[in-house]
Amino acid sequence: MAAAVGHSGVTQPPNSTVYVRNLEEGIKIDDLKEALTEIFSEYGNIIDLVAKKNLKAKGQAFVVFDDVEAAERAIKEVQGFELFSKPMLLDYAKTKSDATVQREGGEDELETHKRRRLAEKERKQAHQAAEEQKKLKRPAGAAAPDAATTRPMKATRGAGLKSSNPGAGAVVPEEYLPPNKILFVQNLPEDYDVDGLTAIFGRFEGFREVRLVPGRKGIAFVEYEAEAGAINAKESTSGMGLGAESKPIKVVYQRQ
Repeated sequence: MAAAVGHSGVTQPPNSTVYVRNLEEGIKIDDLKEALTEIFSEYGNIIDLVAKKNLKAKGQAFVVFDDVEAAERAIKEVQGFELFSKPMLLDYAKTKSDATVQREGGEDELETHKRRRLAEKERKQAHQAAEEQKKLKRPAGAAAPDAATTRPMKATRGAGLKSSNPGAGAVVPEEYLPPNKILFVQNLPEDYDVDGLTAIFGRFEGFREVRLVPGRKGIAFVEYEAEAGAINAKESTSGMGLGAESKPIKVVYQRQ
């Protein structure tokens, strides 16, 4: 297996999914899939082939075989092969494909795999947002404040006010907060109560409770036993239209 990683351009350890890049972006997706299937089916049984037309995924594809040996043969033989006048660059995929996870572990394992991937994506977005906020708050060329010389700010007065200190912690936009087990729901119709929200959010794994905020209309907190349930609920309900006007609700993770 270690020898396979040594093939030109290969950086990932062997697995059953081949990552293909440097594909011609002007070709229609259906035509591209047909061409890739014709080429790679010579090396083994293909259980999935993923190619998308969105900007981020253009020029790339994933070919999923039912065993690692087929992927190894394909990479060895097809590396650099020209398709639509461009040489294909092949490597093993960094993670297992959905088709492989489903084949090995069934639907439940596939759902767990998707939730983990989504949580990792949101953590990365949260980290990137925090880094961008730090760049915006810190003047160009300014050095980070020296903890030994910077006087600590008093927390007893003006608590909760936004600090003007460029060294203060960046505030991450709520859309990019990292996953946790509590959701913050906004833009709720005024007539929705605990029972109505429980009917919506109680469908998801590990639901614990809905908490309304006394004196505040249109918002609520929904708690789950673990992150997995909150992630699933957020993805399924964010933007859902409620009330007579079908006003979309906003669902984010609670700020920690």
